[in-house]
Amino acid sequence: MSRDLEDKTWGSAQTNVKKFGYKWTISNFSFCMGGIQRSISSPVFSVEASGKVAFCLRVYPNGVDDESKDYLSVFLALVSCPKRPVWAKFKFWIINSQGKKYQSMKSPKVVSCLQYQHRGFKKFILRDQILSNLHWLLPQDQLTLCCKVDIVGAFFSIPRQNMTLAIKDSRNRLTDDLGELWEKSLFTDCCLLVAGHEFRAHKAILAARSPVFRAMIDHEMKESLRNHVEIQDLDPQVFREMMGFIYAGKVPQLHSHSMATGVLAAADKYGLEGLKVLCEDALYRNLSVENAANTLILADLHSTEQLKAQTLDFISVHASEVSETSGWKSMVESHPHLVAEAFHFLTSTQCPFLEPKVLSGATQL
Repeated sequence: MSRDLEDKTWGSAQTNVKKFGYKWTISNFSFCMGGIQRSISSPVFSVEASGKVAFCLRVYPNGVDDESKDYLSVFLALVSCPKRPVWAKFKFWIINSQGKKYQSMKSPKVVSCLQYQHRGFKKFILRDQILSNLHWLLPQDQLTLCCKVDIVGAFFSIPRQNMTLAIKDSRNRLTDDLGELWEKSLFTDCCLLVAGHEFRAHKAILAARSPVFRAMIDHEMKESLRNHVEIQDLDPQVFREMMGFIYAGKVPQLHSHSMATGVLAAADKYGLEGLKVLCEDALYRNLSVENAANTLILADLHSTEQLKAQTLDFISVHASEVSETSGWKSMVESHPHLVAEAFHFLTSTQCPFLEPKVLSGATQL
C-alpha cells in the first residue's frame, strides 16, 4: 500500500503474524531410540524478549502411542502465554549431514493451542528410515531438528491516532453514563427484589442485555401489571456485580474466586455470554491445587468448555497434589464421570512435562 493511500485510509483490517524459527540439536540420539528415554524436551524458547509466549519442542523417539511406535513423533508444546488460546501454523524438518532440509512436514491449517498442549506429528518419520541412514540423518550421532512457527493474531488499526483515542474516549463515556444510571438509580422504571434487597433498574436495558430478563419482565408486566420482579436464588452481592456488567461492562470483584464462581452461575442463568467469558478467565487465573476439582465441577455444570479444558490441563500437570485434596476426594464420590475424564485426559497427554531430559544444544533462528 502506498504512503498516499495510507494517509487517506480511515481504517484497515490486517492480520498480524509473528514468525520465528528454532534449531535443536540432540546428542547421542541413537541411544534414545534404543528405549532409554521415552521422550526428550528442548530448552524453553520465547517468541519475544519478554518471554510471555514460550514454547518447547518434544520428541518421542519410539512414537507417542501404539499406533506410532514405528515412527519418530515430534511436537511443538506451548509452555506459557498471557492470553488463550494461541493460534499458529508450524513446520518441522531435519537437517541432514549435508546441511539440507529433509522430511519437511507442516500443519495444514492454523490451529489453536492452550497452555501445556502440544501440536505436531505422531508419524513424522519412520524409525527404520533413520536407522538405515545413520550417517546421513544422524551425523556424529546428532539429530538436528528445526521448527518454524507463525503465530497469527488479528487486529484492527486506524492510522489516525487522534481518532482512535477519540473513539476510545467516546466508548468509555457511554459505559460511564450507563453505569451512573444504575449506581444512582436515575429514571428507573422497575424494581427487582433479590433475597430481600431492593434494586431499582431500567426495563429497556435489562431486556436489551439479557434474553432471560426480557422474558421475565414481559411475563411480569402481563401477569401482574406491576413493574416488579422477584429473584430468590441469587446473592445480592453477586447480583450487584452482574448488574455492573449489564450496565457498564465492569466486574471489579471477579478477582475473588468465590465471587467469580457465583457470577458465573448468574451469567449462565441469565444468558450473559460475555460475562461468562470474563468469569472463565478469572477462574483460570485463580486456579490452584486446592480449588482445581471444584473448578472442574463448575466448568462442567455451566458448559464452559475452554475453562474445562484448561482445568484438565492443570490437573494433568499437578495430578499427584490435586488427588490429595478434599475437593478431589469429594468429586470422586459426587462426580465420578469427571474423575474418569480427568484420568482419560491424563493418559492421553501422558504428563509430557514431567519426564526427564537429555543434554542437548539448541539455537533460536
